[in-house]
Amino acid sequence: MSIHPARRARLTRLVAGSAVVALTLAACSTGSDDGTADGGTPDEPVELTFQSWVPNIDQAVDAFNDSHDHIQVTLETITAGPDGGYATMLSAVQAGNPADVVQLGYDAIPDFLVSDALEDITDHVADAEATFVPWQWQTGVFGDRVYAVPQASGPLGQFYREDIFDSLGIDYPETWEEYYEAAQVIRDSDPDRYITAFAFNQAPWLIGLAQQGGAGWFTAEDDAWTVSIDGEETISVAEFWQRLIDEDLVKVEADFSNEWNADLQNGNIVTWISGSWADAILRGTAPETAGQWAVGPVPQWSAGENVSATWAGGSASAVLKGSEHPAAAAEFALWLNSDPQSVDILTNVGAGWPAVADTSQVASLQDDPEVFDFYGGQDIWEVFAESDAAVDTSWEWPPLSSTLFASLTDNVKEAVDTGTPLVDAYRQTQTDMVAALEGRGISVN
Repeated sequence: MSIHPARRARLTRLVAGSAVVALTLAACSTGSDDGTADGGTPDEPVELTFQSWVPNIDQAVDAFNDSHDHIQVTLETITAGPDGGYATMLSAVQAGNPADVVQLGYDAIPDFLVSDALEDITDHVADAEATFVPWQWQTGVFGDRVYAVPQASGPLGQFYREDIFDSLGIDYPETWEEYYEAAQVIRDSDPDRYITAFAFNQAPWLIGLAQQGGAGWFTAEDDAWTVSIDGEETISVAEFWQRLIDEDLVKVEADFSNEWNADLQNGNIVTWISGSWADAILRGTAPETAGQWAVGPVPQWSAGENVSATWAGGSASAVLKGSEHPAAAAEFALWLNSDPQSVDILTNVGAGWPAVADTSQVASLQDDPEVFDFYGGQDIWEVFAESDAAVDTSWEWPPLSSTLFASLTDNVKEAVDTGTPLVDAYRQTQTDMVAALEGRGISVN
């Protein structure tokens, strides 16, 4: 599902309306293109720099270099975007020495546009639109110009210890009420065991839960943003998790911490709601638990529904403003995210659910013994294919998503540290975001 053209036009005006910088959305890429990728010759290939935080993505870069004589790419591994990578990218643009291609979350693309940090790559990639899932392609399109090539989404699923569920006689929770009941049984079974961790440190996780609950935090309408972080759907989700916290049914701890890793390994954390890419993390973190895990859909708020969400939308490849080789950079970005060999590698290393519309050529999605054996022979990709198809694609990311992530994380952490209600954290985030947008000269209803 793609955003209606009129709605996207409004979104374009809103992103471009920042008082900090005026975007020239219809501008064409700078840099030369004489038919040999920005002036490269067979004897002197164009040399590009690619920045990414995805583990083992060097395998895809190597595959590109092996198959392309006229372009060669050097990978620079950086900190994950919200944790400092984006700041590094933007500083390099301002200093005039940017990387050519960078990994960007879908949520961050409006931020980079507001900062005038992206090259218009329409002339180089627009013909490939039909290759990708429409809503993912549209995350990089503003007006009629293309600024990013989608890589993968992060549809949510629930990883769970099937052996523990079976030993306790727990049926898979299809609704959140059944999830609550399962949490009680699991908590009673062992003084150290919880159904999951409440990851107060993960804004993308918190946002995904709200999205799956039917919330829409940002809407572009009438040339202004409507901000609804403290809407009814979000408050209901917050109250549900408050109930779990108050009754000591979830462990309040930061995910990806040493304690959390140990809890996954020893069975003290029994489930993990996360994106499809989390498979690679789980297998790497708890290899000795192979055969004990399974994957199911996210519980529903009403029985019989099929509503899913994503972990921060997904990721794309974009060309930074100031690249000396935008045509070659766009060629690499397109190949990286559409070539069957590359997409297969990206899926294997945990980049997420492919953005390509036709996944039948992605070998690892058809048969992956290493992955399937870890989950007791289950084809977990069937779960994520259904989840990806059930994502509410009307969700819109605003400018200043980095501010949103920081504000939400800080406010939720303060709530759990002080014992104040979670709903207050979301209401404070609402206030923070309205102030931040208005402070940047962006209209808010």
